[in-house]
Amino acid sequence: MSTLQLAALHTKYQVLETLRVPVAVIGNLMFPALAMFFFVVPQQSVAGNPIAATAAVGQLAMFAVMSTCMFTFGVGAAEDRALPFDPYVRTLPAGPAPRMIGRMLTGGFFAFLGLVPLVLIGWLFTEATVTPGRFGLALLVVVGVALPFLGLGLGIGYSTSAKAAIAVVQVILFPIAFAGGLFMPPQIFPDWLDSISQVLPSRAGRDLLVETLTGVEAYAAALPVLLGWGVLFTAFALWAYRRDEGRRFR
Repeated sequence: MSTLQLAALHTKYQVLETLRVPVAVIGNLMFPALAMFFFVVPQQSVAGNPIAATAAVGQLAMFAVMSTCMFTFGVGAAEDRALPFDPYVRTLPAGPAPRMIGRMLTGGFFAFLGLVPLVLIGWLFTEATVTPGRFGLALLVVVGVALPFLGLGLGIGYSTSAKAAIAVVQVILFPIAFAGGLFMPPQIFPDWLDSISQVLPSRAGRDLLVETLTGVEAYAAALPVLLGWGVLFTAFALWAYRRDEGRRFR
């Protein structure tokens, strides 16, 4: 079988394995949607403003994607490492590529799945609006802004135990989500928090996604900040994987 065929097989079984734990899927689907329904829809000044409502959908979409990446790749990889089957799979001659590609496709599937109820609530209950062209471009941007968090998740997953990974992901995820303007618009931040926010990958991804959806320009350094963190997190993931491989298969 080719690498792509093996990757498709890994994707199939990883998706099925996740679906066997419904609470994991439901949590991914519901949390961003509930945040939209309870904290954005009742605020008429936001829900009734097309730009503000669309920006709210964009920033919660960023949180959904970031959360999925860190839990799927972070906690998921750490839990796999705790299973006896994982060392066996990693010693097979196919190499790590098919399983890594499968994990990435699985994470992408559940990330986009988590956006569906969020988009529906924004469409049905707010004045959020976007052109088909911007919507299609936003889907591509979602993939781009997710990549740094994919690296971070893999780094955590291959460098910590399953129990520690859950705590580490939670400790990292919620502070950078809040400081990145994913729960409230950064325009209301005090100057000191806004300055800190602009060096975070969550804020950079949020602003790039909101710019794509609404046309409101992101701050000038958003793309370089996201690229810089992407390189750093990729290096972290590679180091963690090689370190784990050296310790367990030496």
